[in-house]
Amino acid sequence: MRVVLAEDLFLLRDGLVRLLEAHDFEIAAAVESGPELARALAELEPDVAVVDVRLPPTHTDEGLQCALDARRARPGLPVLVLSQHVEQLYARELLADGSGGVGYLLKDRVFDAEQFVDAVRRVAAGGTAMDPQVIQQLLTRRAAHDEPLARLTPREREVLDLMAQGRTNAAIAGRLVVTERAIAKHTANIFTKLGLEVSDDDNRRVLAVLAFLDRDR
Repeated sequence: MRVVLAEDLFLLRDGLVRLLEAHDFEIAAAVESGPELARALAELEPDVAVVDVRLPPTHTDEGLQCALDARRARPGLPVLVLSQHVEQLYARELLADGSGGVGYLLKDRVFDAEQFVDAVRRVAAGGTAMDPQVIQQLLTRRAAHDEPLARLTPREREVLDLMAQGRTNAAIAGRLVVTERAIAKHTANIFTKLGLEVSDDDNRRVLAVLAFLDRDR
């Protein structure tokens, strides 16, 4: 699996390269600036891009904008964005096209090797990997004024949180130590209460939930 990596901090970039190579990823390019990232994505056509939001020369949202441009040129290009803080605007931009193969992780998650590698693989496979803190902020932002969310039970809220992160029913069942059948029942209830179409496709249901959480009140 070929990866284009963009991170301006040398030590972190080098550490990510070593980590990914140790898990059988091929690093097609490891770059430190927006222009280098744009060229690498256009010329190398990687299987997945792992991109820091803030890159030189602007140190604002250079990395994200390069990734979004690349997804417009190559729809469905898997992109995992790394950020120092939860910035909901960036999460919304990444999810705006409604297709899979997207992820948004805080850089703290990078230090959990298993979690980070799992996120890269999930995004590369066309799935979704959203940081739990991003999901919690989206939930909190909507919950105070949203009647459907208020109707969810505490257990359904837990399931919704994990579902929005991109977890399968089997993974959610394992995390909550219940049966997969119980999770299927919870997810059906969640979709009914939120007024969303029930789907057996993991990625479609995650995107539907994220769209619901992120829509304007």
